[in-house]
Order: sequence, then structure tokens, then C-alpha cells
Amino acid sequence: MGWASMEELRADLVSCRRCPRLAGFRESVPVRAAFRGQDYWRKPVPGFGDLGAGIVVVGLAPAAHGGNRTGRVFTGDASAAFLMKCMHAAGLASKPESLSKDDGLVLKGCYITAAVKCVPPGDRPTREEFQNCAPYLDSELSLLPRVQSIVALGHLAFESITKWAERKGADVKRMEFRHGGSYALANVPTVYACYHPSPRNTNTGKLTAKMMTSLFRKVVEESNRREVRPLQAQSRAARWRKAAKGRTSSGWSGQGRLRPHL
Repeated sequence: MGWASMEELRADLVSCRRCPRLAGFRESVPVRAAFRGQDYWRKPVPGFGDLGAGIVVVGLAPAAHGGNRTGRVFTGDASAAFLMKCMHAAGLASKPESLSKDDGLVLKGCYITAAVKCVPPGDRPTREEFQNCAPYLDSELSLLPRVQSIVALGHLAFESITKWAERKGADVKRMEFRHGGSYALANVPTVYACYHPSPRNTNTGKLTAKMMTSLFRKVVEESNRREVRPLQAQSRAARWRKAAKGRTSSGWSGQGRLRPHL
């Protein structure tokens, strides 16, 4: 299964009912008193952000009263508030809050998505539900051609990215979840592990704003460094071609070794 564009993927995704348990749960979540009068989204939730992103942030699944209500992942709940404050501090978001689909939030060089696209009961998707959503995640990542880094939020999102990397032919035997861990693998972007910004982690101090912001700043710095190297290589190759063309037009036969000034 594959899609030619992100628009096609999103159009198919929002009508997906491959997981009866998830479809039934997302549609029956009781409206919280604080949101009485609002129309809940109650569909699979696509990713959002910069389609030229160098960084992808992957969570587990939409929250019952966050993405499942607003229709945008990491929007309108406590985890979203903590995450966006840290992303804004690291220069990845235009504002430090994520409230609704029409709040004007713009991600800079970053795209956010989830391993599972529907809210699961108890925040626990089954193995089959992960597998059913894997084609969407795989296609999202393949449709983001400039990605240098992937940040997995929480152990289960990290496991999903590990399995994705394995499907791409990477050797994942040494990958293990620990906050701040990074894994440079063949065939895929560098993977970073981060604690999930859930209230149970942030309210207990297991994950602080300083910890998450520092990790995002590190990811930005290292992603930019990796992006510069291919551009430098392309620039050197262009200079070689220009020098070779000049030698050929002046009578150089192409024999021997060309040594342009780089």
C-alpha cells in the first residue's frame, strides 16, 4: 500500500475502519465537561507540519480529548501543551501552545505524527492495531524526503520506529529505549528516544521542560549538520563537472586524472 502524495494519504486515512475496536472507541469517547458543546473529530488523526521537514516527531496515538477531539495530533491536551512549549523553545514551532486546528500554529522544519492514528482504550494499541497502522506511518515517512532525524516519544513509539527501521533494512539489534539515546543507522534517518510528555511523566519530574528542550536543540543542531554535508558534496561535484567541461572544451581528451581546485 502506498500513496503518491500526503493529500492522498490523508484522504484515505480519515475514513479508515480497519480496526473495529479503535473505530468503536474513538466514536464513543464521552465528551468531557470542559468541552461540552464542541464537536469531537472522532476519526483517524493525520500528521501535520512542514512537508520539507528535517525532523519528524512520532508519538504513540491521539489523546481521547486531544487529537480525537481537535482532529490534529498533539493538540488540545496537557501533553500537547508541554510538547509545544519545548518545541517552541527549540525553534521548531511558531508558538508555545497547540490548541486547535485553526490556532495558527506553524511547525518549522518539523513534522508530527503518531504510530497509531486512532485513540486506543487505555492508551494501549494491540499488536494487530500497530500492524494495521504501519502502512500509514511508512508512507508518511517516505513522503518526507528531507528527513534527517526522527524523535520517538515514549517506549511504544520507539518500538514502532525500530520496526520501521528494520523494514527499511537497518540493523536494529543495539537499539534500546532510553531518554536521550540516539542511533545512527544505515538506510534511515538518525533515531532519538525521548520520554513521552504525558502528565504522569511531567508531573512527577521524570521528564522536565529543560530535558525535552535540550534534546530538541541537540536534534536540531545535529540534523542541520547532517543536512549541510550532502549539500557540500553536491557543491564539490558541481565544481568537478564545471572543471571537467572546461578541460574538455580546451582540448583535454578525458584521459588521466583531473585535479580541479576545490
